[in-house]
Amino acid sequence: MAENFDLQNFDWEAYENGVADNSGKTKEELTALYDNTLSAVKAGEVVKGIVKGINKREVIVSVGFKSDGIVPAAEFRYNEDLKIGDEVEVYVVNPEDKKGQLELSHKQARAAQSWERVNEALANEEVVKGYIKCKTKGGMIVDVLGTEAFLPGSQIDVKPIRDYDVFVGKTMEFKIVKINQEFRNVVVSHKALIEAELEAQKKEIVPKLEKGQVLEGTVKNITNYGVFIDLCGVDGLIHITDLSWGRVNDPKTIVALDQKINVVILDFDEEKKRIALGLKQLTPHPWDTLDANLTVGDKIKGTVAVMADYGAFVEVAPGVEGLIHVSEMSWSQHLRSANDFLKVGQEVEAVILTLDRAERKMSLGLKQLKADPWENVETKYAVGSKHTARVRNFTNFGVFVEIEEGVDGLIHISDLSWTKKIKHPNEFTQIGAEIEVVVLEIDKANRRLSLGHKQLEDNPWDALEAQYAVDSVHEGKIAELTEKGAVVALEAGVEGFCTTRHLMKADKGQVAAGDVLDFKVIEFNKDAKRILLSHLRTWEAPKEVEEKPAKKAKKAAEPQVAAPQIEKTTFGDIEALAALKAQLENK
Repeated sequence: MAENFDLQNFDWEAYENGVADNSGKTKEELTALYDNTLSAVKAGEVVKGIVKGINKREVIVSVGFKSDGIVPAAEFRYNEDLKIGDEVEVYVVNPEDKKGQLELSHKQARAAQSWERVNEALANEEVVKGYIKCKTKGGMIVDVLGTEAFLPGSQIDVKPIRDYDVFVGKTMEFKIVKINQEFRNVVVSHKALIEAELEAQKKEIVPKLEKGQVLEGTVKNITNYGVFIDLCGVDGLIHITDLSWGRVNDPKTIVALDQKINVVILDFDEEKKRIALGLKQLTPHPWDTLDANLTVGDKIKGTVAVMADYGAFVEVAPGVEGLIHVSEMSWSQHLRSANDFLKVGQEVEAVILTLDRAERKMSLGLKQLKADPWENVETKYAVGSKHTARVRNFTNFGVFVEIEEGVDGLIHISDLSWTKKIKHPNEFTQIGAEIEVVVLEIDKANRRLSLGHKQLEDNPWDALEAQYAVDSVHEGKIAELTEKGAVVALEAGVEGFCTTRHLMKADKGQVAAGDVLDFKVIEFNKDAKRILLSHLRTWEAPKEVEEKPAKKAKKAAEPQVAAPQIEKTTFGDIEALAALKAQLENK
């Protein structure tokens, strides 16, 4: 502006009427003079401006042009601290739109220079501000220096983030950690800034830590193996076994996220910055507060906490457990899985078998709540008494049965039947079936009974001796063929045996299982319970009887030939021979 031009005392009314002022200049000259005081802006260039006004919808920016420009407020969302008087960069979209206004854009100004600035920020490890636009798979989209960047969920904070939505629309500080030049991808981190601060805090806090020290912390994260606690920027871990004196299946039942709790330092590694914390150590051990009057033989109630095949752990007080071994659950000697008797969470009453307060161990028993069935076994199951038992197991030599829980016995295979030849007990009965038995012998030391089944009936072999006398003939059915012969089923449930030679039929045909034939008894052994049979003799014997008279008649018809007469030698004959011998010797 000219030095002799007085702008404050200028007569604008005269100027409007086209009259020159006292300076003697025309209206056109004055207009040109005014225009020279303004900045010249061109479309497409980036210029700096000063914020003149801010409202919810727009920001007024002066770039020294004849009119101020208007920028949408949304373009400044990343900068919550924007205020009047701040210098900002804007892009000239149009020096004069249809309304005669200067059209500016802050977003385009940032975009024009953003890639260079992003690379500079990475190289200089600069902290930049960014506006979180929205959430995406695995993280958030952030507007940083006019470029969209990816913020991974793991890089938002040092503690796990449960709700990403609370961060949408916020402006935060970030550090650019990675750039892919080829695809123009930018990755930022807010966690890196926090970790840098925490690292500084750790260097100050860790040297001051001591074992046994009690500190207040905040529950930062809960896992299935423990709880992470934030101790003013330093993380510590409470292992699941140090949360409570009792068993803990889920740490969430003890603590909650963001909960403030007191913890005690159990151990720490200054180099690795690892701190082991405890929660249960702040309370007395339950064994130290256990009722001093409890002793072996007392009954105690508890809840099944853990099941194993070998037994069940019962919590009788918080942090105090006793083991019920499976052998102490039943008087039965048939060991089964503990799950057959108890379930987790079940309330039980048991008897204390052992109690070691120094070692903090206790063993319990369930079966002791019932009387031992072997105490009066001689009277309840006397020899000769009859009972009903249940088949529990088979062996090649017999059947194991249970008369009642804890009272077992063995029926030897030879005591199953008087008459049947049983190769395996499963031919006679089956597991789980009931069977009538007679007590034959009691072995109290080994808790075993010797039982019999056939003794329920009289020995039939005394009566069978007369029925199956030797040479008697009976009808029988071939039950089984073996290499040595056949097992023959006879009347009254008796079985006999016929050797292969004695199985020969009259027509020389082959016998088969199921054939019904006549058999002659050729041997009966009551002691060995054996009957030997022959089919051959049932048809061969009558033929021999018919041949005997024929043989006698043939002998009678044959002529009788006299036997040759042989003269006997006398003593005289012997002397004559001796004399003759002497004469010959002399010659």
